[in-house]
Amino acid sequence: MATDAPDTPPTGSQYFAREPDVASARATVPLVLPDLTTELVTDRGVFAHDRLDVGTRLLLIDGPPLRPASTRLVDLGCGYGPIAVALAHRAPTAQVWAVDVNRRAVELARENLRPYPNATALLADELPSDLVVDEVWSNPPIRIGKRALHELLVSWHARLEPGGRMVLVVQKHLGADSLHRWCESQGWPSRRHRARATFRILEIDAVPEATP
Repeated sequence: MATDAPDTPPTGSQYFAREPDVASARATVPLVLPDLTTELVTDRGVFAHDRLDVGTRLLLIDGPPLRPASTRLVDLGCGYGPIAVALAHRAPTAQVWAVDVNRRAVELARENLRPYPNATALLADELPSDLVVDEVWSNPPIRIGKRALHELLVSWHARLEPGGRMVLVVQKHLGADSLHRWCESQGWPSRRHRARATFRILEIDAVPEATP
């Protein structure tokens, strides 16, 4: 049975903590995509530290192609940066931001993005308040709780340029379909790009500008 994200986040050490309280144990994981094969540095205390998450891999393989006009891209909740690395590789003339609240994750993402001069990893509170972007890609942190997740998506949807979009991968049993309905209830043009296994890939467009 499908279940929504919790209304409040669980307690204890979590990958969305600013300062993980688990001991560091650095390792590497392979990132293998049709157009890119590399090794990424990872560590305990970040999301999916011991493997490339299945949802992230599906997003990077089955997600829609980047729009040619998109020059400002974001990996939201970047972890150690696999989405940001793929975006920077696929769009070398675009600016890519990898964003997370977890300091250890951002440090790892910076390391993994060193080969890409068009990419930057930042803590969420380091972002310029006036930053606007063309595309936000994310395996969003569902476990922060429904209210916090909605607030996060609202804040980033507001940063989209007209014609921009968010591309999310969400597990069905963690409320992918109800999240889709919630996005539509916000007046955001939304569609399910693809369904595979137990995941949904959602495309959420910026609200079109009102015509005079």
